[in-house]
Amino acid sequence: MNLDFRSDTVTMPTKAMKEAMFNAPLGDDVFGEDPTINALEKKAAEMFGMEAGLFCPSGTMTNQIAMQVHMRPGDEVICDQLSHIYLYEGGGIARNAGASVSLIQGENGIFTGAQVQAMIKKDDVHNPVTTLVSIENTVNKGGGVCWSLEQIDDVKSVCQANQLPLHLDGARIFNAMVAKGYSAKEIGKRFDTISICLSKGLGCPVGSVLLGSKSFIKQARRVRKVMGGGMRQAGLLAAAGIHALDFHIDRLKIDHENASLVANNLKKLSFVKKIKPVETNLLIFELNDEVYENHFLDFMKSSGIQLVTMGPKLVRITFHLDISAESVQFLIDQLKKYRF
Repeated sequence: MNLDFRSDTVTMPTKAMKEAMFNAPLGDDVFGEDPTINALEKKAAEMFGMEAGLFCPSGTMTNQIAMQVHMRPGDEVICDQLSHIYLYEGGGIARNAGASVSLIQGENGIFTGAQVQAMIKKDDVHNPVTTLVSIENTVNKGGGVCWSLEQIDDVKSVCQANQLPLHLDGARIFNAMVAKGYSAKEIGKRFDTISICLSKGLGCPVGSVLLGSKSFIKQARRVRKVMGGGMRQAGLLAAAGIHALDFHIDRLKIDHENASLVANNLKKLSFVKKIKPVETNLLIFELNDEVYENHFLDFMKSSGIQLVTMGPKLVRITFHLDISAESVQFLIDQLKKYRF
């Protein structure tokens, strides 16, 4: 048995998704003539109540395009120290936008409006210009925790008072919507720009969509071209996104339930020191001081289970549509067999 719990990006397209991809009408997207891409961008934008969308190969690209359009060299974005845009996008904020980062120390990646206010730079030639605030929902490195609408509003009010746009790295925003019960439009009206990912919990092979105003997306399309993200007959990929938005959102609750089930079993095991709050499909736990993480990971791999670390002593288990109830039970059984 070979079960991959490393990430929700490892999923394979379902049979129905493949059929949708195979039957998709195609055109040249750089000319704006791929009807399936146009349909996906329109569908995603309308879902979140935004004016326009831009289909890109990855969430890193959508985030990085947003950084470049929002900021100029010498500007600064405020985000949490656990943010994906800061930790896992190859230093792209500095390399692509020529901008710097002001880091907030939140709680599992969630911060307050007061913390944002404290980080906004004074208008002084010695300082970078604070231009943008970005949040991540759910927070990957925070163990998949979700922002509440009230927490978002707290940050949004500070942004509005200081005329700062608010960007959402919504790599797993659909998980947050299912877990918290808020709608896409409730999220959309709180942000100036949004990046949504289709290749994580929704199970697409490739793709993210950047959402914003028509004027913003027009600028974003130019940046995408410069970054080499202008694809041609990519409607094959966009068709997977349309299928996922239609059929794969509600089922995310299954992944959340599986994460909670495994977390409840982990609490009883001697090699586990601490478990981050489990709200969605990500489960991050800390190994006891006596446990060597490589030893633990090697044991699990020899049992046919692939896991990944998220830092010293931190292990992440990710649940997704390719993980069945039988797979979850097998994982629990193997965890119980581990000895250190």
